[in-house]
Amino acid sequence: MDIGGSKTEAVALDPAGRVVATTRLHTTGGTEGVLSTAVAAIDALARNTNRSVGDFAAVGIGIPGQIDREAGVVRHAYNIGIDHLPLAAQLAERTGLAITLDNDVTAAAIGAAHLMELSGTLAYLNLGTGLSAGLVVNGVPLRGAHGVTGEIGHLPVDPLGRPCPCGQRGCLETVASGSALKTFWPAGGDHPGRVLLGAVDAGDPDATAAFENLVRGAASCVRLLVLAMDPHTVVIGGGLRLLGPRLIDGIRATLEGWAAESPFLAELELSGRVQVLASDSPAAAVGAALD
Repeated sequence: MDIGGSKTEAVALDPAGRVVATTRLHTTGGTEGVLSTAVAAIDALARNTNRSVGDFAAVGIGIPGQIDREAGVVRHAYNIGIDHLPLAAQLAERTGLAITLDNDVTAAAIGAAHLMELSGTLAYLNLGTGLSAGLVVNGVPLRGAHGVTGEIGHLPVDPLGRPCPCGQRGCLETVASGSALKTFWPAGGDHPGRVLLGAVDAGDPDATAAFENLVRGAASCVRLLVLAMDPHTVVIGGGLRLLGPRLIDGIRATLEGWAAESPFLAELELSGRVQVLASDSPAAAVGAALD
């Protein structure tokens, strides 16, 4: 199950890891809302598979925020109205099922590796409202000592030096994210990614600058991930990937431009490592189920 700010997507997997049922619900925020949404998703999958809830082996949940996997607690998931919630214990009490939690981007990395049949080291770059990455090595996710592995959005390396809500300046998230578009291109409204390319085509200079910053920032993330982890594949996911070929081609062209100027980068074949998650992929839900 992938619990997000606007929707909750859930899948049922058979013992071979194949998706046999899916459901998508609006996420109701707050403690009771999140719990009720999760229960409703489990009930829907049971109906869709002609099973009872008790027939499920377990439930894995990918969710934003700070995740304490051992305690089954999610903290600071403010986009769904959660400050502190022992989600695993409370959902287990309501369903009678074993519940595990993981960060939503880590879950998406696991799911992408499985669905795209990618082996070796995979870096999953989530270009969404925020910016972060998930890392998987031969199917095993890397979480780090404090669960912050992949928080590349708060690396202060961008030359624009824009202020970031985290208190630093020049974080990658201030250029390569939906929140950056909303903050620094306010004409785009609440969902700037949906109207960005139309504004670029209409000749809006601010939209054009925002798009160029997004492309450069995303390419910087790919370069960073390759230099830090040397992954076999960098999979681009998140809502902004739905900008389509113009974004992805722009990222690849930027990487190729840097490679043309640097024999060192040329040998790394940065652009050739980039793949894109399918637009309808339930990667985070699948990864949570497998985790």
